Amino acid sequence: MINTLIFDFGDVFINLDKQGAMQNALKLFKLKVFEDDMISTNAKYETGQISTSEFIAFYLKKFPYLNENQVVEAWNFILKDFPKHRLDFVRDLAQSGNYKLILLSNTNAMHIDFIKANIDFYEDFKSCFHKFYLSQEIHLRKPNADIFEFVLQENSLNPKECLFIDDTKENTDMASSMGIHIWNIDETKEDIVNLFEIKKDLF
Repeated sequence: MINTLIFDFGDVFINLDKQGAMQNALKLFKLKVFEDDMISTNAKYETGQISTSEFIAFYLKKFPYLNENQVVEAWNFILKDFPKHRLDFVRDLAQSGNYKLILLSNTNAMHIDFIKANIDFYEDFKSCFHKFYLSQEIHLRKPNADIFEFVLQENSLNPKECLFIDDTKENTDMASSMGIHIWNIDETKEDIVNLFEIKKDLF
């Protein structure tokens, strides 16, 4: 019996352009792949180990021909629209009171600031959840086991009574290995609003 729904944010509620953002960034940086120091810096920023100013300073030092606005725009390029019908879905879910609702997102201060500035119903969306976990605030990130252990322990959850929805397979694989039910959503042809139809075997 599922009593807790744990949702990712990007490509579950807000649409992302991961491929476009990657290509845009590589073109800007004049690279073929992200280098190791960039990957580690991005991870540090996602877990709140460095500030936005430190993050931007790293890129300006590494690519001195760039300015701050270019770095910020490249970083936020991934963020697209947030379809209103998904807000309606989670709002109705919250009002039903049938499930504990948790958001668990790998994100960062710049992305959240951008979303707050451009999605006028962000606070309404946030208020639908019992817990709203952002990686930069809890200093943990998916797919590491410790972030799932944190959520389970913090909320006294039985993994067998939880469903975790995420578009990234390595994240759902880790959750599944810990006994959590999963939906590795394919954002290209599935929509979170069809949750109870697609995963009807669990409800």
